[in-house]
Amino acid sequence: VIMKFSEFAGYLERLEKISSRLAITDVLAELIGKMELAETSKGIYLVLGQLGPDFANKEFGMAVKMVIRAIALGAGKPIEEVTGKYKQKGDLGLLLESMEFENEKEKKHSLGEMYDYLLAIALDGGPGSQDRKVNKLADMLLEVGPLERKYIARMVVGRLRLGFSAKTIFDALSKMESGNKDLRKELDSVFQIYPDPGLITSVVKEKGMSGLKNIKVVVTVPVVPALCQRLNEYGEIVDKMKDVAVERKYDGTRLQIHFNRLKNEVKTYTRNLEENSWMFPELAQMGKWINGDKIILDCEAAGYERETGKVLPFQITMTRKRKHNIAGAAESVPMRFFVFDILSKDGESLIEKPYFERREILARTITPNDVVVVDEYVRTDEQEEVKRMHEQYLSEGFEGAVIKMWNGKYLPGRQGWNWVKIKEVEGNSGKLSDTLDLVVLGYYYGRGKRAAFGIGAFLVGLKKNESWVSLAKIGTGLTDDEFKSLRKETTN
Repeated sequence: VIMKFSEFAGYLERLEKISSRLAITDVLAELIGKMELAETSKGIYLVLGQLGPDFANKEFGMAVKMVIRAIALGAGKPIEEVTGKYKQKGDLGLLLESMEFENEKEKKHSLGEMYDYLLAIALDGGPGSQDRKVNKLADMLLEVGPLERKYIARMVVGRLRLGFSAKTIFDALSKMESGNKDLRKELDSVFQIYPDPGLITSVVKEKGMSGLKNIKVVVTVPVVPALCQRLNEYGEIVDKMKDVAVERKYDGTRLQIHFNRLKNEVKTYTRNLEENSWMFPELAQMGKWINGDKIILDCEAAGYERETGKVLPFQITMTRKRKHNIAGAAESVPMRFFVFDILSKDGESLIEKPYFERREILARTITPNDVVVVDEYVRTDEQEEVKRMHEQYLSEGFEGAVIKMWNGKYLPGRQGWNWVKIKEVEGNSGKLSDTLDLVVLGYYYGRGKRAAFGIGAFLVGLKKNESWVSLAKIGTGLTDDEFKSLRKETTN
């Protein structure tokens, strides 16, 4: 039976009221079991407050003010009135749950229909798209009940936040398949090479766990990047890892490059799996430097000085994040991509191959050029050599060394003693202190779950001469009770 969106909203309400992780897992397992196969992936995305996997970049592009316009239009009320009520509630969902819509014509939309409608709103772009988004959302709010409106609004502004992630989805999927969490590790392993919880859930639901063997590393689907463990004793590093390769640690931005010659396509992804291809126009020339048709590379991107070739600090590199005038930014801050691994070539996954073999393939894959550069490494099994290279890299202005097991596989995430970076030691130049003592200068009103606290985040800073200068917005690291008590102290 196709699930109605009203029933799905009922599950969201149940999940919102639960704090126990085990109870959340049980409700999610029940929800996954009840959804039809054709709507399962859509339901998984929506329960996570998304329209697809993280790497797909399917965002609504609607700020709170636009949603307030849609609410006012749908409810036939002045924007000022809706804005005032929103400020009282601090949560669009609670506002809509409490509002009456005089002209509502409630329809029984299915879960799949609602997903498709929301996706159409998100994908609407170009001239006049903001007005069209507002009108479409206003029309939809008239066709659903108060509970559905509550969760639609939260999804649209990215504040569904039911307190769990894809990992809890996999706990529920494992429980549905085996009655316990024993399958979680296998599900996590697949997610690391194909991070799409909707697809994985649908495959298991249709074919069982055996269906996962057909999910492979694919160009334009980012692999969860391998991360470093930390050690600070050179002897301990060699004892644990034996034969190693020592590489430079760049002060750049981690990047995964996906190249498809057949589609004339280059995509880049951050370590958090977000696509940021627009930042790097120089990669449009990728085809000149690659021997192969479909390639996935792991690298560190860093700005550099044309005159000296010196790598620039991270803060300068990341001026590329400003979307306006990207061509000008590319001219003023040229970028070099220091490639240290290859994950796939021409349809063959390479992550199971040992480091040294991947490095040999990498060397054959990239033609020497000034933009996409194969990073150097030094092989050793001597702790003194590791120490010497680390200190040399520091003296050259890099962040030290990354040490990798010579025969190690590419292990997504932070696994084992496969990749290691040396802990920063006191006296390293150019490093910031771990902590800053700052003063609370103000606070932001709570939204969503924090509406009841009265505070959502703090503005902190320090005194410079006779003036106070704000430095950061802090919204994490506090318990619910601490937020409430600080609200009282701030207003007394």
